[in-house]
Parts: sequence; C-alpha cells; structure tokens
Amino acid sequence: MKNIQHLAHKNINKLKELEVLLQHEFVDTGLLQQALVHSSFGFEQLEESQNNETLEFIGDAVLDLGVSDMLFHHYPGIREGELTKMRAGLVKETTLAIMAKKIKLGSFLMLGKGEEASHGRKKASILASTFEALIGAMYLDKGYEKTLQFIMGQFKPLLAEMKAGIIAEDPKSRLQERLQEQFNRAPTYHLEAEEGPDHAKQFTVSVRFLEKILGTGIGSSKKTAEQQAAENALENIDAWWDEL
Repeated sequence: MKNIQHLAHKNINKLKELEVLLQHEFVDTGLLQQALVHSSFGFEQLEESQNNETLEFIGDAVLDLGVSDMLFHHYPGIREGELTKMRAGLVKETTLAIMAKKIKLGSFLMLGKGEEASHGRKKASILASTFEALIGAMYLDKGYEKTLQFIMGQFKPLLAEMKAGIIAEDPKSRLQERLQEQFNRAPTYHLEAEEGPDHAKQFTVSVRFLEKILGTGIGSSKKTAEQQAAENALENIDAWWDEL
C-alpha cells in the first residue's frame, strides 16, 4: 500500500502545476497532496485510509476565521448581524465549489473508482470540501498570515456584491435585527385601519416597540403595509432610537 509521501513524490509535477495556479509554494508538498486525497481514494489505495478529512476540519475553522478577519477590517462600522450574514453567504458550499473550479482543483483530485465513475470531480460537495482541506494544508504549512493572504485574494472580489445583497434585505428583517441586537426583543405590528371595498382594500399598519410607534405604512395588503411601516421606521431611526 502507498502512503501520502510516496504519492506526493510520484505526482510532484502535478503538485508544482497546482502551486502555480494557487500562487503559493508549499514547504511540505505532502500536505498539498493530502488535501487532494478524497476518502474514497484513501480507502482503496493508501495506508490506514489516509485522506483529506482532517485537513478539511482544520480548513473549515481557518476559513471562518480568515473571512471574519477580512470582513471586520474591510467594513469596520458594520453591525455584527450583517457581518455574520455576509460570512455565511461567502463560506458556503456553492461559493467554495466555484472557487475550487477557478483554480481547476477538480483536475488534481485523487478519487476512488466509484466517485470517478459518478463524476466526482464536478460535484460541488467534493470540490468545496477539498477547497477547505487546501486551506487547512496551507495553514499547517505556512501559518495563518500566509493563508489569510490567499483567502483574501479569493474572497475580496465578492465583497461588494455580498454587501449589496445584505443592504437590499427586506425592511422588516432589517428593523427586527437592529432591535433584537440591541434590546433582544422584536417589534410588533398593529392594524390601525382597513378601508375600501373588498377588491381594493387599503391597510394602515403601525410598527411599535416598547409602546412607542416607530413608523406607519399603507398598502393593498397587510404584508405590504408592514414592510412600508418598517421602512418608515428605518428612515426615521435617528429620531426615535435615542428615546428607546
């Protein structure tokens, strides 16, 4: 049976090719090779079923820290809840799989016969977990700062789009997040008026917090009126925030 170091020596030219794509040279190429070994290949061909699962475990934690670090410094005034949503939107399977495809990670994977036959090189789950394993290998090889540089290079281009998506979130969610973050309580919505015939009703709704009316809204449905009330409250947040 082979081991990781034997495999790395055998595949040294392929590993060098990947290092060029990564713009990151490994001190221990065995770590890079291990990051590429799927459990299906390890079970079939390596000693003690060596694979990339432990590196994936480490990489997952490092990736969360690295993206959090990047977001914290890139958006120093943004609230914790928004930072959490941005991180969740960045560190997810679909995004990681896309990044893996950009560096052609699928072509370097070591897969077992079953996964190879079922097009494992294109599976988002396998690509994402291998990308995390790669981050883990970088961290063990050269430490956090070098790994953070790589993470920032991969994720920074996505930041503007991600922040725009958070800002575009519906007003009710944004208002609730602000109040729960500060007071650990959600606002309530109250139907103030319902006018007009059944086919053309108009609803007036107020949003309240701690018995204070924060905003009002009018719409053709209660849901629309509630969103308008929340938007009105957010527009006038400076007028009522300090009074709560």
